[in-house]
Amino acid sequence: MIEVPDLANLSKEVFYELLYRQARAMFEDEHDAIANMANLSALLFYSMENINWAGFYLLKNEDELVLGPFQGKPACVRIKVGSGVCGTAVKKEKTLIVDDVHQFPGHIACDSASNSEIVVPMIKNKKMLGVLDIDSPMLKRFSEADRIGLERIVKVLIEYTDF
Repeated sequence: MIEVPDLANLSKEVFYELLYRQARAMFEDEHDAIANMANLSALLFYSMENINWAGFYLLKNEDELVLGPFQGKPACVRIKVGSGVCGTAVKKEKTLIVDDVHQFPGHIACDSASNSEIVVPMIKNKKMLGVLDIDSPMLKRFSEADRIGLERIVKVLIEYTDF
């Protein structure tokens, strides 16, 4: 059983280092994509403060993302590449931090309680696999430290997982 640590009152750098180590330990002996994404979404959802959704969208063909493992309220099942924050992150092949999703052109509101979002693309051997998507009810919840920490965690997921 993997314990979710109490990470309150840590700097974001220490917080993400501990999450990285825990994620890497989860993936070392397990390589199944669904299992690893499910466990990672749970680890993030229960470790990060002020978030209301954490999960994955997987690229199923060149122009559509499909909902993968997640924690939170039911979500949009399909997102066109180039649409919303997730689809735009795929199109641009870069992490997007949106301080106020209501100001993002074409934002797709799966949960009206979400106010900010970070989306990290998952790319392996130059192939887009999908995205890690995390939503928050707070405006301006995500920072550059979140981007750096989550990109590192996504890299270890990709390194250990058979996609």
